[in-house]
Formats: sequence, structure tokens, C-alpha cells
Amino acid sequence: MLEIRWTEDGETRSARWRSANGSPPPARVVVADDRLAAATAYRLACEGTALLWRGDFQAARRLLRAMARRTERPPHRPAPSPADAFHRHRRDRAQRAVTLGRLLVPLGPDHAVHLRRAPDVRPACAEVYGPAAEPSVTSLRELLGIVGAHEWRRRGVEVPALNDRIHPHYGVFSPVRGEYVDLVARAPLGPLARAFDVGTGTGVLAAVLARRGVERLVATDRDPRAVACARDNLRRLGLAGRVEVLDADLFPPGRAQLVVCNPPWLPAKPASPLDHAVYDPGGRMLRGFLDGLGGHLEPAGEGWLILSDLAERLGLRTRADLLTAFANAGLRVVDRLETRPRHPRASDATDPLHAARAAEITSLWRLRRT
Repeated sequence: MLEIRWTEDGETRSARWRSANGSPPPARVVVADDRLAAATAYRLACEGTALLWRGDFQAARRLLRAMARRTERPPHRPAPSPADAFHRHRRDRAQRAVTLGRLLVPLGPDHAVHLRRAPDVRPACAEVYGPAAEPSVTSLRELLGIVGAHEWRRRGVEVPALNDRIHPHYGVFSPVRGEYVDLVARAPLGPLARAFDVGTGTGVLAAVLARRGVERLVATDRDPRAVACARDNLRRLGLAGRVEVLDADLFPPGRAQLVVCNPPWLPAKPASPLDHAVYDPGGRMLRGFLDGLGGHLEPAGEGWLILSDLAERLGLRTRADLLTAFANAGLRVVDRLETRPRHPRASDATDPLHAARAAEITSLWRLRRT
């Protein structure tokens, strides 16, 4: 168990350190309250000093927003290449997250925040941190994310392809980018007895396939949060009897007539739990899926790879690299379905990666063994 230590009222104190994304406890901590100016708070956070808040909770939220505004830098000079723009953007975001993560709040033994005007965060914290037993300290930014995720989980996300809702858990990518779901909903599909959904996340693609008539599915994920999330969603949708969810890295045992995978589309290192749905270091999952697909397909079976070409447009991977990976894995392309992005960032001209996002195409590659 990690601890955070600080001095308050002349005494050395400590509490359990909580971080859902594995951030280490800060080494330097000072106590702060409503008297602290935003400029001073930002300077201290940039210097590596964490601020343990003892004032009004809503004032802490305002302070965090004021600090966030100070992280907004003037536009950089144009990067030499899209890849350089991507890496610069990632560095800026990572530094911003570290700086803003240094505003801390205390949690009581029951996960309650005992600050003036604090909301009841106990149900949200219990979903992420588990049962409470002792006082702890966490980042206000993380806590607000946990509360926001709790609301997403409670309300759910409408998925037109299901005519129903999916309820994402904290740290599991929400199917708000519906274009990849729509590809699976409209791809040609005959009667199937068995299919696999590799890297299921919320379980949304397994649910779509089950609703389209696949008799039995096995969905896998190596993240325990995703496994729990998928099981919860499939139970809500009345599909738990037809879809088995396994904690597994890539494929389940055996073969299937259809194997579907929507891997992270950018070959870069994730910085948070949610990033694992977007960033795939070295393309590990993509390569693993392609290299293992042939051994898990029934004769004449098909693999569906749903993949954005954003990595190609950013210069992180080439189309030739992808086609070579198909060939090296003994796979051939029998068809490809395409769709354009509909998410707001595709039309945000202030985004440093706007040109690549606006041109992005997501494809469903239909693959068979050669």
C-alpha cells in the first residue's frame, strides 16, 4: 500500500495514496485552502509541489479550472511533420495531466470528502477503488473523472445499432465514436454458430453480433475492468446466455467462423487506463491479432479488423506496413468497408492534429486465410 505524507499543524501525517492510473504519491505536499491564489497554486504545481486542499470543495474545482487555463500554451510553430505534431501534443498533454494532478483532496474512511460543499462521491469511489476502510488522499482531477464516469455508467450511452444503451465503467472506452459500431452492424453476415470478439471493452460489438443472429460468442479482454463492464452490459441486454466473457490476452481457445477485433489505433504508449483503448505500444495488439488470426479461424472463416487510418495520416505507420503485416500473417483482403468520423474533434480547427483527424477513415477489413 502506497502512502502520502505531509506536515500539518506541526505534525507529520500520512494517509493511503489512491491513484486509479498508477501515479506515484507526490514527494512534496503542502496544505492549501481558499486563500491560495491560482497563480501561486500553478507555480507550486509546476515546481513539483502537491497541494492538499482543506478549503471549500467548489473553490477547489474553480482553482483547478484556473490552473488548467494556465496550461493552455500559445500555438507552437508548425511541426516539421505530422508525427512531430503528434509527439509534441502528447508531451504537452502528459505534462498538463501531471501538473493538474497535484491538486489533492482527502477522502474519509468511507470515501466521503469532508470539505465544505462537497458532493457525495462515495458510490463513485466504491466502483473504482473498492470498499473503503481507511482515510486516503487522491487527485481532485482523478476524483472528478471518477464522478463523471459514474454518471456515464448510470445513464449509459445510446447505441443506435443496438437500439439500446451501453453502460461504460471507469477506465473502459465508451462507444461514443459510433462509426466503428456501425461498420460491424452493416458488414455482410450470414448465419453463424460461433464468433469471437477480441478486446471486447464494453462488450458493444459482441452485443451487436448477438443481436444480428450469431448463436454463440466468446468475448475476451485482458483488463479486469473491461471484463466486468462487458459482463454487466451483456446481462443488462439479456445476452449473457449467448455471450461468454473471458479474461484473456487476445484469443480464447478454439476456432470460430468469425473473429472480430477493434484494436487501439495509435502505436504509442498509453498514459492512463482509458488510453489503452486508443494507444497500442509498438502495435502489440494489432500484430498479435493478425499473427494469431489464421490459427483461430474455421475453414472459410473470416476475421474483421476494425481500424482507423489515423496512425497512417500521422506518419506513425504506413499502409504498406499494414498490408505487409496481412501478407506475413498469411491473410488476404476479401473486402473493405469504410466510414468517415463523426466525432466533434474531426471538425475542431484548434486541435493540433486537426488535419489528420478531419481526413481520418475507419475501415472494416474482411480477412481470410490465403
